[in-house]
Amino acid sequence: MTKLTVLVTDDDQDIRDGIEIYLKNEGYHVIKAADGLDALKKLENNEVHLIILDIMMPNMDGITATFKIREERNIPIIMLSAKAEDGDKIHGLSVGADDYVTKPFHPLELLARVKSQLRRYVQLGTYSEGATKVEIDGLVLDEEAKEVVLEGEPVRLTPIEYKITELLMKNVGRVFSIREIYERVWNEEAYNAENIVAVHIRKIREKIEADPKNPRYLKVVWGVGYKMEK
Repeated sequence: MTKLTVLVTDDDQDIRDGIEIYLKNEGYHVIKAADGLDALKKLENNEVHLIILDIMMPNMDGITATFKIREERNIPIIMLSAKAEDGDKIHGLSVGADDYVTKPFHPLELLARVKSQLRRYVQLGTYSEGATKVEIDGLVLDEEAKEVVLEGEPVRLTPIEYKITELLMKNVGRVFSIREIYERVWNEEAYNAENIVAVHIRKIREKIEADPKNPRYLKVVWGVGYKMEK
């Protein structure tokens, strides 16, 4: 099997080199970039399966780079930042990042998140025997193609957005708490998950709802959680 490739982007060479050591020990192929512009160039010339992207960098920061990456690609992005405030996490997630790790971090924690994101990403492109389609009034979840289609047009979802949509659409009418959504999609114990889940829900609504503020499909049940409306 071809090695999965991780693009590590950070303006600190020591951090790039340190992350590379751990990733290579796990069998990943590693490409390194010193800033957002460098990362975009590397993406043009290499097949990359996941990006680790620092926020604060010269020439082009991680937020701007994420905007540009998301114009064409849905590969997982894990953001790195020395800022731990919820506002910074929400901003990073709202522009398209799939996960957020605060510096300083333990390399094994980052490695676990890389594995989790890659597992989801690879599964999106894997045929599943007995795959089915779920349709809700023009919104279709195609498990075989691993995509969501709205009125005949594919919806560009990130891996996390797809997994949340898949969970809710395959359980139409059932209300899932924020904790349930987080633990089922991220496969880890929920901790301060409210804002993280809410950001992804908002992004999904922007992509599938004609009026995100008055959603037809993805409903909130106040004080309980979220559901897909029948």
